[in-house]
Amino acid sequence: MIFTKTTEQASKYDHLEKMSVHELLANINNEDKTVPHAVEKAMPQIEALVAQVVAKLKLGGRMFYIGAGTSGRLGVVDASECPPTFGVPFDLVNGIIAGGDTAIRRAVENAEDDAAQAWIDLQANNIGKNDIVIGIAASGTTPYVIGGLETCNENNITTGSITCNAGSPLALTAQFPIEVVVGPEFVTGSSRMKAGTAQKLVLNMISTAAMIQIGKVKGNKMVDMQLSNIKLVDRGVKMIMGEIPVTYEEASDLLKKYGSVRNAVDNYNL
Repeated sequence: MIFTKTTEQASKYDHLEKMSVHELLANINNEDKTVPHAVEKAMPQIEALVAQVVAKLKLGGRMFYIGAGTSGRLGVVDASECPPTFGVPFDLVNGIIAGGDTAIRRAVENAEDDAAQAWIDLQANNIGKNDIVIGIAASGTTPYVIGGLETCNENNITTGSITCNAGSPLALTAQFPIEVVVGPEFVTGSSRMKAGTAQKLVLNMISTAAMIQIGKVKGNKMVDMQLSNIKLVDRGVKMIMGEIPVTYEEASDLLKKYGSVRNAVDNYNL
């Protein structure tokens, strides 16, 4: 059986160059509207993987995303946003992209074809049995990602995946696969479009749900967020005001004294 990439199937849109700007935007938008429905169909798989992530984090483990190209970049983005949003250590959620950090901005030739390199990259981060590794690949055929998960499985490290094809080699390799089948892309094979959107939505769900489950959110507030700029400091002050009866100035002083919204609220009137 020859595996065919769904994202490279013939598109129903022919002769895109003949469309007006309005037609192009309307058709892209219509295709994008189908993505949340595809994600919804994968909810049981997403829930199963999130349960594994939470269990590993509660054991003191870490989460790793591995991917190439757009998929790798999306993993890096999600990982890099966890520390400022949830106040977690920078090494709790990690994004590893084929070709290294250079590949975040510029494609590294043949990096995704090296089936052995992902394990080398994971070992450089002291990967262990309490960690979980999630491979991301729209087609589900990327050797870098498949090889990484295969070696993780051999070393008793829990694995998950996010793909946009059903029954792909990557999904068959992962212990907890997520398959969001989005169908052919508007521009044939351009998996940065619907597939990229689907992967971003799933990554949002995984990391946000996991952070909430390990106690990094109170109510719906980012009480442990890093106060790295004026906007976030102002938001933190207003969060404190919403939790305890203090003025803006008093809340600001508490935030400066205790360093986070959570600590300011917990230590109020102690």
